[in-house]
Amino acid sequence: MEDVARSLVDFVRDHQVWAAAVVLVLAFGELLAFISLLVPAWGVLVAIGAMMGPGQINFWPVWVAGAVGAALGDWLSYWIGFTFKERVASIWPLSRHPGLLPRGVALVEKWGVPSIYIGRFFGPLRATVPLAAGIFEMPSLRFQFANWTSALIWSAVLLLFGDLISRTVEWVWSAI
Repeated sequence: MEDVARSLVDFVRDHQVWAAAVVLVLAFGELLAFISLLVPAWGVLVAIGAMMGPGQINFWPVWVAGAVGAALGDWLSYWIGFTFKERVASIWPLSRHPGLLPRGVALVEKWGVPSIYIGRFFGPLRATVPLAAGIFEMPSLRFQFANWTSALIWSAVLLLFGDLISRTVEWVWSAI
C-alpha cells in the first residue's frame, strides 16, 4: 500500500496537470463506503498538499477537486444506506468489521447533522456516517448541505496540513 501511495505522489509531482483529477479520485475513494476501508488515501492527499509549499501545485483546483470527490463519495454512501438500509452491514468489507456501522449509527443518532462534520475527520467513521445517515433517512437537503460544506473544509484541512508540514520542514532545514 505504501508503494502505491508513493507512486501516486511521484506521478502527481511529475505530471502536475493531473493533480486535481488524482485528488478527486482519491477523495472519492477515501469517502466512499466500502472502498475507504480498503484504500485510505488521506496520506496521499496530505503529501500532495506538501507540494503546494514549493509552488509546484496550485491550491485552488486541487482543493475544489478534493471537495467534489469527497462530497460525491459521501453522497453515494448516503444513497446506498438510504436504499439498502441495514442490509449494508452484511456487504463486504463491512461484514468483516461488524463494529464500524454501529459506531456510525450511534454518532448519527446522537448528533444528527453535525455527525456528518464529525465523521468526516475520523478514520473509519468517514465511511459509515453517511451510510448511517441514509439508513436513518436524514433529510437529503440537510445531509447534502453538511456533506458539501464539510467536504470543502476536509479537503482544505488535508491539503493545508501538508503545506504546513512542507513549510515547517523547509524552515527547520534553513535554520540548521
